[in-house]
Amino acid sequence: MKPLLKENVIPFYQWLNDPEVIRYSLSLFQKLNTEEEIDFWFKGVLRDTKTLSLGIYTDGKFVGYAGISNLSSVNKSGEYYIFIGDKSYWGKGVGTEVTKQIIQIAFEEKNLERLMLTVSVPNKGGVLAYQKAGFKKEGVLRNAALRDDQFHDKIIMSILKSEY
Repeated sequence: MKPLLKENVIPFYQWLNDPEVIRYSLSLFQKLNTEEEIDFWFKGVLRDTKTLSLGIYTDGKFVGYAGISNLSSVNKSGEYYIFIGDKSYWGKGVGTEVTKQIIQIAFEEKNLERLMLTVSVPNKGGVLAYQKAGFKKEGVLRNAALRDDQFHDKIIMSILKSEY
């Protein structure tokens, strides 16, 4: 994983216009379609100082990004996120490996006590990757996401420093 670069925006033009890629991602991704909209969003990501955003590289290729948002120095907490836009890397353990790396950064570099996330119930691969990395289920946000004209629940998961 490496810092995001301005040129990393280019693959997002394709990724964010693929319904399968964005199905369980940020709600915002459901509305970003044009290169101008995506450029504006990505410039904000690069400027955001309250979020750690890192590029995911596999075999030297940029395949997505991950990090920690809502970093709180007071509560020593943050929210994990990951987006693998390149579908050819799905189901190959990339998500699990990246999740483990971000957990290490959270507890060893950022000195957090708690790292949490939310994941859509139908995103079975995501749920499995998070469990493999040590996240535990805390609760459920009922009907928290609308995708494909249907509501679905989101699971709240977390890992504490003592569990790392």
